[in-house]
Amino acid sequence: MTADSIGARIARLRDFRDQMTQERLAERADVSVDTIRKLEQGRRTGARIGTLRKIASALDVELERLLGQPTVTTTVDDDGGLLALRDAIQDVDALPGVLADDGLDEEPDAQAWMATVREARDLYWAGEYSTLAGRLPLILRDGARVTRSLTGASAASAETAWNRLALAYQLAASLATQAGHASWAFQAVEKQLHAAERASDPLMSGMGVSTLSWVLLRQGRWDQAQRVASQKANTLEPSFSKGTPSEYAVYGNLLIAAATPAARRNRHDEAQAYLNLAETAAVRSGPVQVYGTAFSRVDVQTQQVNVSIAGENADYGTALDVASRIDRSAISRPVHSAAHRVDVAHAQYETGDWDAALETLLDVERDQPEWIRYQTLAAATVGTMLEAERRRDTTLRGLAARLGVDPLI
Repeated sequence: MTADSIGARIARLRDFRDQMTQERLAERADVSVDTIRKLEQGRRTGARIGTLRKIASALDVELERLLGQPTVTTTVDDDGGLLALRDAIQDVDALPGVLADDGLDEEPDAQAWMATVREARDLYWAGEYSTLAGRLPLILRDGARVTRSLTGASAASAETAWNRLALAYQLAASLATQAGHASWAFQAVEKQLHAAERASDPLMSGMGVSTLSWVLLRQGRWDQAQRVASQKANTLEPSFSKGTPSEYAVYGNLLIAAATPAARRNRHDEAQAYLNLAETAAVRSGPVQVYGTAFSRVDVQTQQVNVSIAGENADYGTALDVASRIDRSAISRPVHSAAHRVDVAHAQYETGDWDAALETLLDVERDQPEWIRYQTLAAATVGTMLEAERRRDTTLRGLAARLGVDPLI
């Protein structure tokens, strides 16, 4: 067992939890003690994603930490990075009672700053996290200065600036979540929701709640993730005759956000009901982008695949059947396409198509070499493939090494 293997992390976390025994961990996680023993002894390198989620929950840690997922970007920019992003989200100068250090820098131009927010949005959806991490800290700091400088400006100008700042915080929350820093992400969503309120923009508020639901999902708070998204969707449900494409898109995104945690909770009927409503919304909206987030029938269909592989009652055959009918060329965002293909790879492996699963993952890596390193499902799937490999496959082991998954030596 290597020092950085899943088994080693489980053993260290058990010891940290008042020297919890293997038997007690197995009982808390509702898994066999034999599974715990084999992981810790290095006789197994991984387990099903559902099993790993249970073990992580029983150890009171997030799944990303148990899997050893990276919490840094691949490069560090001289002007920014993840620590700088943390400092921009946790803005000390914005706290009550703290004297702000305004400095002597020239005030940023509002229009130029808004353009940088749009560029940052495109970087996120392209999966270029390192570049985005280098730019977002300055965008957030400049955004705070722009909104302060608009005191006394027209209501429309101020609301537009607050709207863009809300989008910048949404990007910060999403990037922090992908990098495994869920606490920063929660704070960023909180600021996104405050900015949306200042912008008097209920749709941006809806997108903020959708992001919040995803953050809660990644924290393992599935019931809360489902509840906040479902309740916000009910509040923003468009009028059947007067709803706009943007209103349907935000409503549909919230329904999708509610479906995933419902499936994780093994409430597949509820998840399917959400997706049925989301598909109806997509039919009425047509393909549309709202605040940079795409929404269409194909986005709902890809989520159907994701829901089918979630929870203890996963139906991998249905997932692959749905995936076979999806026009992947219609998926507008590179990150959406990559996430969908990781879901497909997981289903391929679980149905015994080992070679297809590996090829799908390699295809994703070719398209999104940085993005895939942050995906827990990709790492977990590769881990189970290593465990069950029929022969010593150098291609699989090379992928495992690049994803930080420990092969059984």
